[in-house]
Amino acid sequence: MIIGLPKEVKESEYRVALTPFNVGRLVNADHRVLVESGAGIGSGFEDELYVEHGAEIVGSAEEVWEASEMIMKVKEPLPEEFKYFREDLIIFTYLHLSAAPELTQALVESGVTAIGYETVTKDGKLPLLTPMSEVAGRMAVQIGAHYLEKHEGGKGVLLGGVPGVEKGTVTILGGGVVGENAARMAIGLRANVNILELNPDRMRELIHMFGGEVQTLASTPSNIAKAVAESDLVIGSVLIPGRKARKLVTEEMVQSMEKGSVIVDIAIDQGGNFETMDNPTTHANPIVEKHGILHYGVANIPGSVPKTATIALTNDTILYALELAGQGVNNAMKHNDSLAEGMNVYKGKVTNRAVAEDLGYDYTELSSLLS
Repeated sequence: MIIGLPKEVKESEYRVALTPFNVGRLVNADHRVLVESGAGIGSGFEDELYVEHGAEIVGSAEEVWEASEMIMKVKEPLPEEFKYFREDLIIFTYLHLSAAPELTQALVESGVTAIGYETVTKDGKLPLLTPMSEVAGRMAVQIGAHYLEKHEGGKGVLLGGVPGVEKGTVTILGGGVVGENAARMAIGLRANVNILELNPDRMRELIHMFGGEVQTLASTPSNIAKAVAESDLVIGSVLIPGRKARKLVTEEMVQSMEKGSVIVDIAIDQGGNFETMDNPTTHANPIVEKHGILHYGVANIPGSVPKTATIALTNDTILYALELAGQGVNNAMKHNDSLAEGMNVYKGKVTNRAVAEDLGYDYTELSSLLS
């Protein structure tokens, strides 16, 4: 198979979909890999490194898209890339289609086959979302602590406090991978930490992990309202795979926070957890202020630490890429249920039930198309 690696076009996105080492794994399996010149520079990988591992460097994104059978990316295709879509093309990347109606329409109308990292499922977990959730969770606290500084517009609170001074309070909505990693960072800073979670078994796991260093609360509207009002930093991390994120924090709750407090909405690429966050922000303009509260809603948080994030992501995506390239899409889907869960659009048909229901498309069972 011919695999294409175009340079990411999303603003301030420095990750790349394959490291040179993982390109070499594909080449050693008798596949061709076309890399757009400069695609890996943001992650610290020069063109020469890709060549050393068997890649072919091409001069433009157009050449990569047109010559490839499968395109691997990190972030979802943007409108300027829609013109490259065609019926015999496979796209393997993060998609988040429930929050992207224009992209979904372009995929359907072109007949593309699109597999989303974020919906590949194994043993009830999301193996291709997990590494980026770990990065985003850890960074959320780092980001929040930064914007709490007075010169950044925050209230001037040090999350860990000092002797004789009250600690800051961090509230984390969701106790999944993001929430767990955010809690680790917040505990490391010696902040007061609340985690709001619906699943009682997960709450017991978190208590077992962190003991008395966190307070777990049932994620009810009243508990959310109380915790948000008392917090210096609130992190939203509640996602349902493939679904549009739920708005758990109302505008009234945000208004109850002390001026200069900070919100970090990690769920923004699926629509966000806060009523006061309408659209994602960018690394260039990361903050929106509403009701005196700083809202950080960058949809590609791990893109700011691309060296770490690229290696973490591609260590996992390469395993599935080798299956897709080696077996072809149909056989790979038939033999790997985890990969089949990642199929969002197959030759123009929406095969992810959550996406179909959220965006009003007819849902088609993938197995019926493969047979």
